[in-house]
Amino acid sequence: MNIHEYQAKDILKQYGVKIQEGIVADNPEKALEAAKQLHAETGTNWYVVKAQVHAGGRGKGGGIKLAQSLNEVKELSDQILGMQLVTHQTGPQGKEVHKVLIAEDVYYPGDNEPKEFYLSILLDRSNNCNVIMASTEGGMDIEEVAAKTPEKIIKERIDPSVGLQGFQARKIAFSLGLQGNAFKEMVQFINALYTAYESIDASLFEINPVLKTSDEKILAVDAKVNLDDNALFRHQDLAELRDLSEEDPLEVEASKSGLNYVKLDGNVGCMVNGAGLAMATMDIIKLSGGDPANFLDVGGGANPKTVEAAFRIILKDPNVKAILINIFGGIVRCDRVAKGVVEAYKNIGEIEVPIIVRLQGTNAEEGAKIIEESGLKVSSAILLKDAAEKVKEVLS
Repeated sequence: MNIHEYQAKDILKQYGVKIQEGIVADNPEKALEAAKQLHAETGTNWYVVKAQVHAGGRGKGGGIKLAQSLNEVKELSDQILGMQLVTHQTGPQGKEVHKVLIAEDVYYPGDNEPKEFYLSILLDRSNNCNVIMASTEGGMDIEEVAAKTPEKIIKERIDPSVGLQGFQARKIAFSLGLQGNAFKEMVQFINALYTAYESIDASLFEINPVLKTSDEKILAVDAKVNLDDNALFRHQDLAELRDLSEEDPLEVEASKSGLNYVKLDGNVGCMVNGAGLAMATMDIIKLSGGDPANFLDVGGGANPKTVEAAFRIILKDPNVKAILINIFGGIVRCDRVAKGVVEAYKNIGEIEVPIIVRLQGTNAEEGAKIIEESGLKVSSAILLKDAAEKVKEVLS
């Protein structure tokens, strides 16, 4: 689950991570009041107005602006709120901005030049451990840094049996070229950040940039936090941070029906049980000359109700030109899925797109018989190769 920058910073602050202070607002008047409150609490006279959407690249898309007065805070908030913010992560359709974060300007003059760093924590699946990644190239696209100058990325793997050790935090700070008070603050920053990461069952922390201010403080200027959905039952307070307006409406609808659904940009809808089979089905669609329009796993407890819900969700995508149902009956019975297909077809009414059904495993013969005797315009297949050929036929 993704959360907004302002929510992420609130969490980090609870664990002792120093942040760029800010107050969220959903209209220009509240933004102005937030700026006044921020001035009273921090003494700042310049402010940063930051669009709050679940996407990176906000600055390049015009979603982050510097305000040098209270009047500018209100003006810029009015410009950003309601805009359709387009970044490299939103796609061409962009995302509407509903909230802005009014933050203090931390790039103030002093004895030293401010310096930006990159810092993240994530799971290293190949080594079965968490890894801290850091770089002196903060504020830039880390993918570009990794591609062009990989030597500038520092990686420190954490042994899960002992956790983050003091020498590892010091090693990272030293590798970033820090010394004096900035060195001590970075060590504290890393330790607090890792504690927060483990405590909330996060799957990703990305702080870009981490700022060394002109007076040697270390602050999180931005914060991207992803939470592990499978652990949210332990963190009901964090589950309540979910912003449904930032998610695809079809994915939200699918989650309410207990379906694992991810919308894609293709033309062939998929309904499959099991993530591995779903990936194989998507490969088959590509090999047949089509493109998968979604990832949809109905799970092991599929029944007529969930199958109908899956049908309705797939059909709401106007790009879908065909539907491939690929079920391997293990826990789920093929005849139950077949009944679901027939019931869904009748309840929804005339379905214009071709449907190909492949059933294998438990009660596959009974399922195929139900489909054949239904009188519906549904093609059946036995082998994956047959299913691929039928997809190719209906698309040509």
